[in-house]
Amino acid sequence: MRKAKHVSDEELWRTARAVTTLKDAHDALVKVMPAPDAEPAAKRDFYLRSAEVYGRVAEIDRGHHHEALYWATREREKGEEIARALASGSAGDDGSGR
Repeated sequence: MRKAKHVSDEELWRTARAVTTLKDAHDALVKVMPAPDAEPAAKRDFYLRSAEVYGRVAEIDRGHHHEALYWATREREKGEEIARALASGSAGDDGSGR
């Protein structure tokens, strides 16, 4: 659920890409997370973009390097799983392909 009114998704993503700490990444990405009933393509895009944010944060927030790498890998794998399901035409309601 978005708290900022009249702020575009791209503005929220710009903010997410500008974060420098893991905590700020979590906080920013919650604001652009798609609804649970969103289309699988929207979920795929979110996970792949959030993986990029976490990957960049891993290089900046060195005190949370390994945790940020975990999140980057987790989000990338979720996005790739949805992408594979979409490509095979088997994406389920949750976008997972299950």
